[in-house]
Amino acid sequence: MAALALAALTALSACTPGTVAPADERADAHEAGGDGRPGARVKLAKGEVDCAVAKCIALTFDGGPGKDTPELLDLLKREEVPATFFLLGRKHIEKYPETVTRIAEEGHEVANHTWNHPRLTEIEPEEIREELTRTQKEIERLTGSEPTLMRPPQGRTDDTVAEITEELGLAQVLWSTTAKDYSTEDSGLITERTLEQAGRDGVILLHDIYKGTVPAVPAIIRSLKKDGYTFVTVPQLMAPAKPRPGTVYRP
Repeated sequence: MAALALAALTALSACTPGTVAPADERADAHEAGGDGRPGARVKLAKGEVDCAVAKCIALTFDGGPGKDTPELLDLLKREEVPATFFLLGRKHIEKYPETVTRIAEEGHEVANHTWNHPRLTEIEPEEIREELTRTQKEIERLTGSEPTLMRPPQGRTDDTVAEITEELGLAQVLWSTTAKDYSTEDSGLITERTLEQAGRDGVILLHDIYKGTVPAVPAIIRSLKKDGYTFVTVPQLMAPAKPRPGTVYRP
């Protein structure tokens, strides 16, 4: 998977159709639901973070669950940090089903990262559909709910992928920050890269399957909290808007 991930940034610029920023989706929802005055905002549900006011950032993990994911979940629980997990089927969901259940039970967003991690832009439409549908069904079996979000491997997407994800009720989520943790086991470097790129309304991409990543997360959380960030899931980042199936979201 590390070799596949290495081309991700090039793929983002080469293959991605038009994208929507989560913050723009949120702003449009506020305007549509307001009272017609400039800047009017929808009243959010009790306890829901208003990222139009708060300095929000979303922490996301790809490719798991893995052997270190329970340790990560322990940390997130202690720090009261919600995250979004884009889960991979083969050798991950099928190997750690109890961890998938725990992720959902502890209030994190469970999302789809395909079954075999293929480049979706290089396979046939029926194969794309099978990759996503198989993962959807297994996550639903374990958690009781189908995901509403997916992340295309390497960020590679196109109009065909968009059509199929719309059909399946899945919004696509890319990222604004990557530590390239597939290329190093140096937790300090992973932390440094993440903090250098972090910004308001951003989406951080990490992988809970690589040796250096989980040990880097405590320092990332501490530093971003100190800088005034509020951690949210990807759907919370765009609330009161709801992720639109087929849409490609990129901060």
